[in-house]
Amino acid sequence: MPRIWRDDELSMDPLKNETVAVVGYGIQGQAQASNMRDSGLDVIVGLRKGGKSWEKAENEGHRVMEVAEAAAKADVVHVLIPDMEQARVYKAEIQQHMTEGKALCFSHGAAIHWKWIEAPKSVDIIMLAPKSPGQRVREVYLEDFGVPALVAVHQDATGRAWDRILAISKGVGCSRAGVIETTFKEEVESDWFGEQVDLCGGVDMLVRSAFETLVEGGYQPEVAYFECLHELKLIVDLIQRYGISGMYRRVSETARYGGLTRGGKALGPEVKAAMRNVLADIRSGAFAKEWEDSYEKEGTKAFQKLLDELDAHPIEQTGRRLRKLMWPTDDVS
Repeated sequence: MPRIWRDDELSMDPLKNETVAVVGYGIQGQAQASNMRDSGLDVIVGLRKGGKSWEKAENEGHRVMEVAEAAAKADVVHVLIPDMEQARVYKAEIQQHMTEGKALCFSHGAAIHWKWIEAPKSVDIIMLAPKSPGQRVREVYLEDFGVPALVAVHQDATGRAWDRILAISKGVGCSRAGVIETTFKEEVESDWFGEQVDLCGGVDMLVRSAFETLVEGGYQPEVAYFECLHELKLIVDLIQRYGISGMYRRVSETARYGGLTRGGKALGPEVKAAMRNVLADIRSGAFAKEWEDSYEKEGTKAFQKLLDELDAHPIEQTGRRLRKLMWPTDDVS
């Protein structure tokens, strides 16, 4: 069993005389920097001068500096910029300031696990990975609770690496829900696998395939949208709160019997075999190499064509019309 820590077991004292530099002010950066500051930690935000986030971070009460200056001043450098930008920014702005006794922190382990970044042996390498989008990390903190997270130590140069990352987890608010021990390797490989076959890619293709099957069978796209996409959130909410068996006990008897007897026919053993192939690509480094090469050649264009094709799919065209009915004042594109 992994170690699990709760809020009342932890203290922020290990960081009381240290400064945390949060590099990046995207969804996770904004949330984690704000939560740590509000918890009483000494936080600065490192950004590119003149970038879109600079004024926003200042307006939200943060001390903002250029990345190199923030890294020089900080004891803990918490890197919260996109994976494929981390190595470039580290080499250009952070590396020279990672002196003995400092800590390099992440919320995803890819750059360390795949050796895109190789930090000095004299610094701690630690990770706090909240199991939630950044917006929710902030929302739940303001509700006096937190989202669960994974924590890991890749390198304990100071003998204080665990104290530091657990103090950060308390400052971000994650320990209010509980933080679980992992490794950089386990976090990266399981995170990418979940995104690809389940949470993003798998759900996407499951929903699209179900929608297409109904429409091709002569059913109205609007009806297919509600049955295959809209109601999915209701089921996932039940699963998240009560587990899979708990979900089945809270739907109709027909849904219960039909799901239990037909789910394995729709997604049979061949699907699990394909998942194993996806996992093998992740574990071998093949996916990391493919993504790294694609990003180096095309940047975000590496996936933009696929996203454009999805935008043109009938399920998205139908969904845009229906979402405007349900949420007329929101940007539902």
